[in-house]
Amino acid sequence: MTRLLTILYLLTILVACKTETKEQIPEVETISEVKNELSVAEKIALAHGFDNWKSVNEIQFTFNVDRDDTHFERSWNWNPKTNDVRLTTEKDTINFNRKSIDSISMKTDRAFINDKFWMFVPFQLVWDEGTTISESSKEVAPISKTELNKITLTYGNEGGYTPGDAYDIYYDKDYIIREWVYRKGNSEEPSMTTTFENYEDFNGIKTAKVHKMAEGNFNLFFSNIKVN
Repeated sequence: MTRLLTILYLLTILVACKTETKEQIPEVETISEVKNELSVAEKIALAHGFDNWKSVNEIQFTFNVDRDDTHFERSWNWNPKTNDVRLTTEKDTINFNRKSIDSISMKTDRAFINDKFWMFVPFQLVWDEGTTISESSKEVAPISKTELNKITLTYGNEGGYTPGDAYDIYYDKDYIIREWVYRKGNSEEPSMTTTFENYEDFNGIKTAKVHKMAEGNFNLFFSNIKVN
């Protein structure tokens, strides 16, 4: 991949992972209360604390990307129950509500969906509509070269900001995600491959704070995380 030199690069490459807007946060958010037999996607969500999501009122986090000698960041404050969102950058502060997206707020919402997806992909597996999830298989993970479990998440060809994308998700025996491969438009060749590491528990919500590429010159990470 080319050097990450401008914010435009982030919006064209990183925001592609993932800007899907079709998601459904269930009214009953405790999966174990709904079904006796759980799918792999549900087991992954639960392993990352999905049963605690019903208690979350506010989330704060800063999305950071370091590549070579460049740094980019933007901070979010999100109330998932009301869908109120605030973006804070060095230059501006923008407030909007995801229930009433217009042409002005769409660009900000696109960035929010991307950053939220990186942080909460285990939950997106059960939130998002219009997706297919493959059967689990044993595969050698591309970065660690260790054998892990793998499922492929594929988005439909209609709806959302970037329809048709696919993600090969590698998870361990405890259903914790360790790596993934993003394939734009469900292409055969990887568009981006990163780790999921430095997990931390925030009031029952378990998230990977760091995502690195094998090349070693890319680091996507989260800071200033608060879950209330």
